[in-house]
Amino acid sequence: MNLLDRITTNLILLLRRPPEQQYAALCYRQDTLSGVQVLLLTSRETRRWVIPKGWPMKKKKPHAVAEREAYEEAGVRGKAEKEPLGFFTYLKRLKSGLTVPVRVQVHALAVDSMLEDFPEKGSRQLEWVPCEEAAKRVRETELRDLILAFSHRFPIAVETKMRAVGR
Repeated sequence: MNLLDRITTNLILLLRRPPEQQYAALCYRQDTLSGVQVLLLTSRETRRWVIPKGWPMKKKKPHAVAEREAYEEAGVRGKAEKEPLGFFTYLKRLKSGLTVPVRVQVHALAVDSMLEDFPEKGSRQLEWVPCEEAAKRVRETELRDLILAFSHRFPIAVETKMRAVGR
């Protein structure tokens, strides 16, 4: 199959197929000086900045899948909200070479602890950043908008930050 045929086939399948579903955790913590921070990690293959996400798991609710992915990919423990924060979409390249649309349901997860050892340790870079910085780093526009909207949940952090610098 030549390249043009492959692209045409992928496009036809992409347009016909409903999006796949994943669940994600927007892991966050509150810092007295910098306010709310979110945890970003790099994807294993493209090394772009993402949040922990994964495929549905049998007998697990979406928020529980988000908690599990946060543990496996970033080594964090915490409580994910049952109600989704929102959704974003992206195109995922499968091992077969096929590209499929994926709809990701995002759950806010308040981080209680970070573990020294976790399943994907060493295969990703992790970084805590303020929401504004996180929004600049992620590639997906809908995820960027979700992060910025999430940052508005915490007006107290702004007041705390201003008091901390003496204003």
